[in-house]
Amino acid sequence: EKGEYVSALKKEVGRPTAEVLPAFLPRLILSIPFQKSMRWADVPIRFARPIHWILALFGGEVIDFELGNIRSGNITYGHRFMQPQAIRVDRFETYLEKTREAFVLIDPEERKEKIRRAMDREASAVSGKILVDEGLLEEVVYLVEYPVALCGTFERGFLDLPAEVVVHSMKEHQRYFPVVDEKGRLLPHFICVSNIEPRDRKVVIRGNERVLRARLSDAAYFFNEDRKVPLERRVEQLRKVVFQAKLGTSHEKVMRFQELALWMCERIDPSLREAVSRTAFLCKADLVTGMVGEFPKLQGVMGREYARLAGEPPEVADAIRDHYLPAFAGDRLPENPIGDVVGMADKLDTIVGCFGVGLLPTGTADPFGLRRQALGIIRIILEKRYPLSLVQMIEESARLLREKLERPAAEVQKEVLDFFRIRYENFLLDKGYPFDLIEAAVTTSFDELVDVQHRVDALRSARAWEDFESVVIAFKRAMNILKGLSLEEEVDPSAFSEEAEKKLYQAFLEARKNIEASLGKRDYESALQGMIGMKKPIDDFFDGVMVMVEDERVRTNRLALLDAIGKLFLRIADFSRLA
Repeated sequence: EKGEYVSALKKEVGRPTAEVLPAFLPRLILSIPFQKSMRWADVPIRFARPIHWILALFGGEVIDFELGNIRSGNITYGHRFMQPQAIRVDRFETYLEKTREAFVLIDPEERKEKIRRAMDREASAVSGKILVDEGLLEEVVYLVEYPVALCGTFERGFLDLPAEVVVHSMKEHQRYFPVVDEKGRLLPHFICVSNIEPRDRKVVIRGNERVLRARLSDAAYFFNEDRKVPLERRVEQLRKVVFQAKLGTSHEKVMRFQELALWMCERIDPSLREAVSRTAFLCKADLVTGMVGEFPKLQGVMGREYARLAGEPPEVADAIRDHYLPAFAGDRLPENPIGDVVGMADKLDTIVGCFGVGLLPTGTADPFGLRRQALGIIRIILEKRYPLSLVQMIEESARLLREKLERPAAEVQKEVLDFFRIRYENFLLDKGYPFDLIEAAVTTSFDELVDVQHRVDALRSARAWEDFESVVIAFKRAMNILKGLSLEEEVDPSAFSEEAEKKLYQAFLEARKNIEASLGKRDYESALQGMIGMKKPIDDFFDGVMVMVEDERVRTNRLALLDAIGKLFLRIADFSRLA
């Protein structure tokens, strides 16, 4: 259709691997991404740390190349302190054996298993077990070559601090693992993982105990100082905290999403209005506490603790902690509807606000975590089955942000809705839903997510039905005939002349009654069954009736019939999107 074109078949002969690697490996090494890299000496390259040697073998032979001023070879070295001698390598199997003998475990899975066994042994010695954080364990695996677990102790009085504070002090700064009893309660012990078998374990343990004691002492000081000022009085201090230069202070943000949360509450459970209002008012107050200033990741956690100590209702305190959830893919959701509502309002205010001032996420940057926050809203609505309209939510948020928006509200609202649609599509793709099925559902209507999900699931079920594919083909055929036409005419039964079109019209009237009843109950599987029931009349119509006849009245009436059927089907999904 676009004219002539030329194609060519180019055959590229393969080359021996050993011949390709010398040019490829230097590029591969330098392509490894790091958040921070460095230069050293007069070497004209950058890497995470200085490169001292390169071991490169293939088939027992050295792959010869130079990176910076370092030439590859068949020499590696053992543990820097425990056995630093050179090791000559001739093949991979002996490489693993020789480095293990030199106190270097090359296989990360072997290191991980050694760490697990050693930590379990140390924890058992103090009648406890390890509180394992898989993310921390993975990090520690890549910090050590020859892991050695050591068990330290701290003063029991520090257990009076909130458990999250003690655990955070261990994990975030020191990479220590907490020890708990059989009921999951913290014990005054911790496990650290050393990269060396120390000559005197007690000396190393005391050093780690001293470091942790200092961290916990700081935490205890902040905790005691923070409690002197009630959480409620700290809300006013948020006027001095800038959320984003164009979107105002954290106090302004709180006032906005408090109102948005109350709007949502009316549509979910009006009886929660007082608790939602209180939670929204207090949920950011811990940002100006000393504890969160020192340990930012404890935001929400400390808000809950201070609210609980101030006598706030338990459900409000829990919601203050939970309104940040989910914090990452696969994270848990808030425990109660109060946390759901306040969390969604907070997230949506951020999303609409950022879009309104041009802070859109890009392929490489999303500093405000807008994708994550949109996915959080999607998950909460779907998993809790909340009857919320995305369109109305976004409109209400834009209304509350009207003085901050730098672009027309309608434009911002459309972009935000499209943003949610893309996030929802990706969410379903990750769950294994076919792309064409998702497109068929969201193209028809994308507003109430629970409703959209009902249609998606109904379509997935219907796809296995015997006659579904043939009805989809008939729909596509009708849409192709109607393409480019703008019909306003109603169907005129008196204009029918063929028996097949009369029967199709009667089948349509009956199906419409049943389908509309099913749609009213959002029973999309029944609606699709009603659509399937039209298969034979549709087939007979296309087999025996010419649509585009010369008689304009007859032609227009037949087109109007197809248009009416198409519009009915489109209330369920756009079947033309199905492959």
